Amino acid sequence: MTELKDWLKSINFSKNNLLEEDPTLAKEYNPYIINKILSAEIDCVLYANEMNINHHLDKDIQYSFYLNSLRKRNRYTPWIRKDTIKDIDYVKSYYGYNNQKAEQALKILNKSQINFIKQRLETGTTK
Repeated sequence: MTELKDWLKSINFSKNNLLEEDPTLAKEYNPYIINKILSAEIDCVLYANEMNINHHLDKDIQYSFYLNSLRKRNRYTPWIRKDTIKDIDYVKSYYGYNNQKAEQALKILNKSQINFIKQRLETGTTK
């Protein structure tokens, strides 16, 4: 089983075709994730866009396109994650809100109200 990092290492740096060793690995290739990761690199944006336009192509063809088109370069793109909002879990559990409503509630609650909610939700366990 090949992992995402193996596909990216093959495309970006080593240029070893993983499908030559085992053609059944094409099932494990995830073109959506690879396109998303490579589109964050300035030199790969146009290639990723081309693969988004031609998403109907087979996985092995998409992999071969990246493998043979991109220059050998050590690329590292951190995965973009949404920031966590402080105290949102307290508001969600106290009011029974979802994330969107809890964010709106946090905008209008002041610090003393948030502290009151924290005190009400304390379970009293010892460390």
